[in-house]
Amino acid sequence: MSNDETAGNWIEVGGLDDIPRLGSRVVKTSRGDVAVFRTAVDEVFALDDRCPHRGGPLSQGILFDRRVACPLHDWVIDLETGRATGPDEGCTGRHAIRVEGGRVYLGLASGIEAA
Repeated sequence: MSNDETAGNWIEVGGLDDIPRLGSRVVKTSRGDVAVFRTAVDEVFALDDRCPHRGGPLSQGILFDRRVACPLHDWVIDLETGRATGPDEGCTGRHAIRVEGGRVYLGLASGIEAA
């Protein structure tokens, strides 16, 4: 059980169907935007909405498999780890996510609040 779960720092993003397949939804937080992604097979991931290369908005990128391509310079980021795939190097922040009863919840770390 994570600190987020024990502290109750979960916010409801909305319904799973509110996020298009192979698309995303942006959640504003006190530390910046978080992109919540939905894959073609309904897996859900949450990353900081900025590419580790030049800060491009990952939420506007093209989603495929379990990866997103940054719309600015085509860096490919793994949704599960937040790491850029080779030959690029870098990492963006990941966030806890869960789906219960068709609703999506984002876990916010201590000190981060939904805006």
